[in-house]
Amino acid sequence: MSGFSSEWLSLRAPADARARNEDVISAFLERLPQNRPLHLVDLGSGTGATVTAFAPRIAGKQRWTLLDNDKELLEIASRRAHEYTNLEIEASVADLSRGIDAGALEQVDAVTTSAFLDLVPAKWIDDLVDTLSERRLPFLAFLTYDGRARLDPPHPFDETIRLAMNRHQKTDKGLGAALGPDAAQYALQRFIAAGFTAIAGASDWHSLKQETPFQTALLDGWANAAREIGEEEDEVNAWREERQRLLDAGSLTSTVGHIDFAAFPAKSG
Repeated sequence: MSGFSSEWLSLRAPADARARNEDVISAFLERLPQNRPLHLVDLGSGTGATVTAFAPRIAGKQRWTLLDNDKELLEIASRRAHEYTNLEIEASVADLSRGIDAGALEQVDAVTTSAFLDLVPAKWIDDLVDTLSERRLPFLAFLTYDGRARLDPPHPFDETIRLAMNRHQKTDKGLGAALGPDAAQYALQRFIAAGFTAIAGASDWHSLKQETPFQTALLDGWANAAREIGEEEDEVNAWREERQRLLDAGSLTSTVGHIDFAAFPAKSG
């Protein structure tokens, strides 16, 4: 499940595109089979951000199976895929809270996801690693939130908001108590312990001053998370109003920490 609205996914798309780690992308592409059609499965696909990032980089025929619990988001992803003539899309509504259906991984070359692992619990990642290890499939995870967040210029209440947001990230997002900002490191450790090799790198959002709608939605999300986790509402509201004033004046930027990583099973023989 993506867990996000189509509006938010659209707002964040430019920041996502700037953030993705080129070293991780290149390493993943190099390890994919060459000179034959590819079949990739994407988890929590939303509106198809992973396809958008990768499809132009793959010259040959490619087939993507998109799995998400939101039918409307998958329909958007399917429409967007029509711009690529070498791409076939199969979008399937799936309850990922139960893990991945083994049938979805038949004759698959790799599994991917974007902005999803921080929504899942440790057990979910354990099961994912076991499944991919058994089938010897590589895995790529884009844009997993890692707990870092900064606004410029700073405000004395920023750190309270960040810590509250990180606590909120560890609540149940529909799959069980989420790992939140610990997800990327936990997943990397589990993959390496299972015999995979991995490459990881930062994929931080760096907002632009003119991206007012995106930053407004970001600040709203942080403020709502702080209220829900129990921070004093008057203090949160005062912080939110001050940050919006700077944003409206074109004087506020934000940085949000993410990690991209790819994990590859050991070569046979």
